[in-house]
Amino acid sequence: MAQTVRRESFEGPTWAVAAAAYGGWAALLWFHAAIPAPLFIAAGAVLLAWHGSLQHETIHGHPTRSRRINTAVGWPPLSLWLPYECYRDLHLRHHRDAYLTSPVEDPESYYVTGDRWSALSPAGRAVLRFNRTLLGRFLIGPALSWYGLWAEELPKLRRNRRARAVWALHLAGAAGVLAVVTAGFGLSPLLYVATCYAGTSVSLLRSFAEHRAGPEGLRTAVVSSGPLFSLLFLNNNLHVAHHARPGLAWYRLPRFAAANDSAAVAARGAGLYRGYGEIVRRYLLRPVDEPVHPDFDAGRRAR
Repeated sequence: MAQTVRRESFEGPTWAVAAAAYGGWAALLWFHAAIPAPLFIAAGAVLLAWHGSLQHETIHGHPTRSRRINTAVGWPPLSLWLPYECYRDLHLRHHRDAYLTSPVEDPESYYVTGDRWSALSPAGRAVLRFNRTLLGRFLIGPALSWYGLWAEELPKLRRNRRARAVWALHLAGAAGVLAVVTAGFGLSPLLYVATCYAGTSVSLLRSFAEHRAGPEGLRTAVVSSGPLFSLLFLNNNLHVAHHARPGLAWYRLPRFAAANDSAAVAARGAGLYRGYGEIVRRYLLRPVDEPVHPDFDAGRRAR
């Protein structure tokens, strides 16, 4: 069980990331006319992925002890598609480690049950297999993620008042972001949506090999990346350490991971990768594993 972590009253590194992420986003919009569209998309994708990493930190109780302040820091929907409250609810469910990788209980699992697999057409199976390659995750992963969230959450609007409030606030915020981007800075809305799509692709690089079906306690991987990707993903690449202490601030994870030999835990289970380059070399065109969960039982728990 994850230990309770005492939050610091002021987290300077996290505030610095917030200032840099929002400031970088504003600067990119300000100078967009002087930037070629492909370069804009690439730079914007990195900034939006970094903002997603910041949102992840705020969900776990940073950079303050106040949930209201943390929500205010992370809530702005710069990527347009994901309501902050939905992300928080789903991600905290993901942290029930007994159910990690379960195609039913873990909302961040990429596995499916045997029954669902059997019901899919050959084309549907091909899509899921392609999404288990890194190239597929980059190209179609965002579309599957966006559609999967909307298909799961939008039907709740008919019967759930809180869901209606969450989506109404999100849509208002997303409309505000688009208004700033288009009316305020004169950017094409199609170019910005393409940037959001690319930003989701970059975020999916981090999560591509994070978890793999296996014994409890050995389902989480570690990517020993360099400073660039470690900063971009706020050390969430040290995923064993994050799941062991989900409330620990991102800049404290490396020391905790080293002290608790997270790399050895990952090597015995879901995998220890020597950087994202290794993931590209191994899985660009080859599936990381099969879409059907190999150990899913009738008790709805992934063993």
